[in-house]
Amino acid sequence: MTRRTQRRTQRHDVGALRVGNEDLDVERVHGDKIARSPEPGAQRAPGTEPSGSFALGSGLQALGYLLPMSQVPSPKPLPLDIPTLAVGDEIHHPLLVFDVNVAGGDHPRTTLLLGNRTGKLTSAPFWSGRDEMIRGIAKGMIVQVVGKVTAYRDSNQLDATSVRQLPKGTVPLTELVPSVGPVDKYWQYLDEMRDKLTAPRLRAVLDLFYRDDEFRLRYEACPGAPGTGHHAALGGLLQHTCEVLAIGVQIAKVAKADVELLTAGVLLHDIGKTECYSWETGVFDTTERGRLVGHVVQGVIMLQRAIAGAASPPCTPEEQLILEHYILSHHGKLEFGAPVKPLTLEAEILHFADDASAKTASINDAYGLKENFPNGEGISAKKIWQLDGRWMYKARMDFGREA
Repeated sequence: MTRRTQRRTQRHDVGALRVGNEDLDVERVHGDKIARSPEPGAQRAPGTEPSGSFALGSGLQALGYLLPMSQVPSPKPLPLDIPTLAVGDEIHHPLLVFDVNVAGGDHPRTTLLLGNRTGKLTSAPFWSGRDEMIRGIAKGMIVQVVGKVTAYRDSNQLDATSVRQLPKGTVPLTELVPSVGPVDKYWQYLDEMRDKLTAPRLRAVLDLFYRDDEFRLRYEACPGAPGTGHHAALGGLLQHTCEVLAIGVQIAKVAKADVELLTAGVLLHDIGKTECYSWETGVFDTTERGRLVGHVVQGVIMLQRAIAGAASPPCTPEEQLILEHYILSHHGKLEFGAPVKPLTLEAEILHFADDASAKTASINDAYGLKENFPNGEGISAKKIWQLDGRWMYKARMDFGREA
């Protein structure tokens, strides 16, 4: 454990989505705003629905206040809080290997990118002749690490004295990578919006995916992006979809667009990510199909495949074509990965709503990283690649508003 006492401050930056008569809190996914949760996509008991409620705790824990203290379960320790580490802190924790970087030349060396759901930390180099302890260590492995935090070029690094592989499943995936938390509220919002659709053929197309349990399990676990892109968390794709829908519906109402067509476009626009991203090891990566085809085109392939496999055509060829256009054009521009530009009002709204969700999530992520704002405020210490290489500015201005 680290020598310093760690206390995690839970901050809640949320956007409200209306679900019936209640607000749906959409939690931003970054740093210490990640919610502890059951693992999205985890196997459920037979007969339960993928969108069913997660238990808030076992019966023993729920009734713990009635038990003698000797029988009350001890609270589970929080994972290592990487952003709060300081030079000199000692580490004895399980971490995930996010990457293994090997450099050759006159001074061969290997570095590991290690981390958990709170952040990542690069190891000090394992020089040739001192790399026996990491032989066989690969990306996606869980390792027990012993070492000390040291400084290198104004950044922290981990000088490891022991790196030992742990069996798969030793540590829950949600302790090792970011997660959006319980997904029930997101499914509730999407399912209620689907139930409001009055066009039977539109509902029939969406049912090919959203009434399929296997699809729902993958969709609720899939990150919104690989690596450190927007909504890069377990369940990030589902959260992103809710945000795009909430933003898009409001624009559609103001712009006098067809809300139902917009809803269908939102629910279909990123389905390809479920086959183009991988996350099972904890490393959010792009699959071979993702590299060769990309999630935009793969989404159209999935739509065509589902419609062709239906017992009877759920929509007309012309209606299928417009749904394919929503998927193909949602990135807006050819240079951003869209095979075609948006040609309808609903396609244009979908593009801007998608971009708004991605960009605002990336801004909140950037604000939450201490390395971007070492002094807490002001101009960022570096350009943010997720935001088109922009400098960012962070400041708290209340204009006389009471806290």
